[in-house]
Amino acid sequence: MDFFSTLLRPIEIAVAWIMYGFHQLFTTLGMDPEGGLTWGLSIVGLVVVIRILITPLFIKQLHASRKMTLIQPELQKIQAKYKGKSDPESRQKMTEETMALYKDSGTNPFSSCMPILLQMPIFFALFNVLNGLGAIASGARDAVGPITASVAKQAELSTFAGVQLSDKFVGSEDLAAKLVTVALIVLMSITQFTSQHQAMTKNMPASAMDNPMFKQQKILLYVMPVIFAVSGINFPIGVLIYWLVTNLWSMGQQFYTIGRMPTPGSPAYERLEAKRKAQGKPMPGAARMTGGTSAAATETVEGEITSPRPSGQRQQPKRKGRKSRGPASGAAGGASRATPGETD
Repeated sequence: MDFFSTLLRPIEIAVAWIMYGFHQLFTTLGMDPEGGLTWGLSIVGLVVVIRILITPLFIKQLHASRKMTLIQPELQKIQAKYKGKSDPESRQKMTEETMALYKDSGTNPFSSCMPILLQMPIFFALFNVLNGLGAIASGARDAVGPITASVAKQAELSTFAGVQLSDKFVGSEDLAAKLVTVALIVLMSITQFTSQHQAMTKNMPASAMDNPMFKQQKILLYVMPVIFAVSGINFPIGVLIYWLVTNLWSMGQQFYTIGRMPTPGSPAYERLEAKRKAQGKPMPGAARMTGGTSAAATETVEGEITSPRPSGQRQQPKRKGRKSRGPASGAAGGASRATPGETD
């Protein structure tokens, strides 16, 4: 066993136990223990468990992505400041200012990648388990947790839509397996494209779209389906099911968060703001602005607008019931200006 397989072994055992646990649950509910649908739903159950476990990381990713989007104008200023300067000192200062911006805004550019990176070992572990069902069933490979020779044989021979979960496009002579694989790859690419497209077009402010990072993401938006098509033909159908269900979960989760918690300045935020305004509800955590000045910071005296007052500053109470006395009171043609509440 090589070093990579040794590292994946504990994850393979955990994946096998989760799948086996769901298989036993569905069997108890009356489903066919040798049916491909039972094993396919067990893979769906694996996705549900994994996604629930990484939900805190997804929330952290959401906040990190939002912060990265909001600081894009400042990043562009730093990049413009050192544009065309390739000397080591300028590059070092640019890096220092960029890192200082990340620190001041509490942003970690790598946080947005954590959910994907954490799922990759699970993905490869599932690949190894499904790809090794035949070897486990024949005794050529040791059992993986509860996936013994008898259980592996049962899973290996189970079929859904006429294909086995361990079938692949490459190396298979079964036309049905090839068609199912192609259909799953197409659906997987569509869901991935839709998820990324709605994030880029609905949840990004205009200021964040005019930078190299956004242009790279836009290129990847169209390149990733090609990568899926090339790599997907080498994966077992069970792995493609896992990938497709994961994309569907991500797409639904993202659709919900964009609708409920959009990035300020994005089209989704503007739509939510207009909707809540029509309902007479303010945006959560957003200050109501009047002409660029907080409404709470503007006060009027007899129709005259005073200078803006910081919204957190306490307004000093006015003393009532006192008349203006002295020579200055009649200096303006004998007219006395009284503040509201004073009597003549």
